[in-house]
Amino acid sequence: MDLQLARSNMTEQQVRPWDVLDQQVLDVLSEIPRETFVASQYRGIAYSDFELPIGHEQHMLKPTLDGRLLQSLLLSATDTALEIGTGSGYLTTCLAQLCSHVDSIDNIAALAETARIRLTEQGVANARILHQDASVQWNSKTGYDAIAFSGSIMSVPDFYRQKLNLGGRLFAVIGEPTRPTMEAIVMTRVKDNEWSTESLFETRIEPLVNFVSESQSFVF
Repeated sequence: MDLQLARSNMTEQQVRPWDVLDQQVLDVLSEIPRETFVASQYRGIAYSDFELPIGHEQHMLKPTLDGRLLQSLLLSATDTALEIGTGSGYLTTCLAQLCSHVDSIDNIAALAETARIRLTEQGVANARILHQDASVQWNSKTGYDAIAFSGSIMSVPDFYRQKLNLGGRLFAVIGEPTRPTMEAIVMTRVKDNEWSTESLFETRIEPLVNFVSESQSFVF
């Protein structure tokens, strides 16, 4: 199988037609070997628009969703980013190519460790993988210019809204796990105590572990 051709076809025939027109994002998706972030039995379909299993009942996002997520964050080379849900490490690697530094959190130790190994193999030196529960508050020295949730959540916790720098963007898929559709949004911090929210599209992805709570209310 010609993986370089498969990567190009993924970018040009799947991701670009899904309104991903940012050339920097398209270039990153066409350069990073997605097949190295999945188990060997899935490498032949690594560039198909599927949510591929990565173990521990988790899945990596579809390439089209990766593209829309990355594009919505409007990343620059000087930005710092936070990813909630490291998973395979593929999206982490994409983020690292587009900004100056990435912190990525996963509460599954095995996934975090595998992602560390994969990022090292890819020569990624500007990303830090943390193993901890991201659904509870944790200490951080600085704010972030971009925050990405790689699984769905019921609402955007105020804790993460406060972690955004002024002008920072946050991508999330909001919705109840039992419903057939969810809403992808990008939230921007426009003032110290003001955030704007743009609805992007409807989709459905699996919820992040420990973020599902009946007591949560939606924050738009």
